[in-house]
Amino acid sequence: MLQLLVWAPIGVYVGWDVVGGWNAWMWAVVAVSGVLHVLYFIVLLRGYRKADLTVVYPLARGTGPLLSSLVAIAFFGERATITGLLGIAGVAGGVFLIAGGTGFWRVAHDPVQRERLHKGMRYGVLTGVFIAAYTVLDGYAVKMLLLSPILVDYCGNVTRIPLLLPSVLRDRAAAAALWRQQWKYALIVAAVSPLSYVMVLYALRVAPLSHVAPAREVSMLFAALIGGHLLGEGDRIPRLLGALCIAAGVIALAH
Repeated sequence: MLQLLVWAPIGVYVGWDVVGGWNAWMWAVVAVSGVLHVLYFIVLLRGYRKADLTVVYPLARGTGPLLSSLVAIAFFGERATITGLLGIAGVAGGVFLIAGGTGFWRVAHDPVQRERLHKGMRYGVLTGVFIAAYTVLDGYAVKMLLLSPILVDYCGNVTRIPLLLPSVLRDRAAAAALWRQQWKYALIVAAVSPLSYVMVLYALRVAPLSHVAPAREVSMLFAALIGGHLLGEGDRIPRLLGALCIAAGVIALAH
């Protein structure tokens, strides 16, 4: 809701003479997009609660662009080249390496850890499915229906409010306490968070989805550098290899 209020001036300015002309199908696409984004967040956070982040996160970030790229090639008529397919594989493999994927098999002989690993894999893949679903649907909205990327994201927030509000109202005291403690950070997130995805939607309008979806994961390259050098995290060789895979994959997608 806070995001809706912070972005209201831009949303009203862009949509004032546009939204009234949307038909029922356009509204349905935006509404379903909002639902998919909520399901993505719920599944991801539940996965973090029940399994290891280093299992859930790489599978989610690797599966999402891989699936969305394949759907775009199969149903949007995008051309699949050997170089492009290798680029997609490079990005997905790089994300896997950076996020600690090589540690998956260290727990293979421990029954408890193995079950936790399998649970993390299920949540990770399911999260990736939702990433692919909203990416493909939002790509359809901006490429085929020619909807404004700003309005796709902003109006999708309207759908998310009734879905998330009950969880806030169930414990109003806790919500109020969190607001008093975190309101400054919440305002910053509400203002900045939509920017990256709106830029992705603008990219989807002018470039093939099978290129944009994997290229989003270039952020993991910076995560590798920050984690490996500034924060002193381990597994530097797999992180470096993952960063190189992502860089090579994005370069391949550009050709």
